[in-house]
Amino acid sequence: MAIKSFIINKEIPHQAITTLKQFGEVILFTSENITYQQVAGHPDLFFCGDRGRCVVAPNTPVKYINRLKERGVSFVLGSQSVGESYPYSAIYNAVITSRYVIHNLSITDPVILETFGYLEKINIKQGYSRCSLLPLKENHFITSDQGIYKVLKKHNLNVIYINPSTILLPGFEHGFFGGVAGVDDDTLFLIGSLSYFPEGEKVRAYLDRLNYTIVELYDGSLFDGGSILIV
Repeated sequence: MAIKSFIINKEIPHQAITTLKQFGEVILFTSENITYQQVAGHPDLFFCGDRGRCVVAPNTPVKYINRLKERGVSFVLGSQSVGESYPYSAIYNAVITSRYVIHNLSITDPVILETFGYLEKINIKQGYSRCSLLPLKENHFITSDQGIYKVLKKHNLNVIYINPSTILLPGFEHGFFGGVAGVDDDTLFLIGSLSYFPEGEKVRAYLDRLNYTIVELYDGSLFDGGSILIV
């Protein structure tokens, strides 16, 4: 069985990186002179998809594109480059599940819509969709955006809302819940511990009902690193 690779922001707490190395190869991600410096290391701004198929921004630093090739990851390049500011910083930040593409569809890179054309599309106002929404098994979700919550409820999906005000994101007032996590089958990795999160027990109970094993990567507040991507 191939060793898993985790693509993560190189600026997340060091202990989280050390812990994650116990589960597979860790690829530390960063970029320069492409988008906001505060989120330059957020992989979910450059990669959209999952282990089965991925759309990658064409201006992703070449060493990461080469690493995907070395890993034998199935991917295609998008048609638009990630830009310095919104909306161009969010064109790849869509949520892809086995059934849905969830994004502000007015800004989604066309290659994403083509690649995942067989999936149902759900349009939301929030362009930073993956930052704000964590997709889980069996069409369950956790979001830190009230607008997303309302839209998914209208689609009769299982979703809970949590307040993101205590999630760390250096350079901003707070981060977002989607950006603190990565999901690998029945294991959910968190950059931080739910013990420090005001709604931690609510989140833990929701995940327990779905039979997730929760791996808290360091003993501290939840940290928005731009998601944990698994390839």
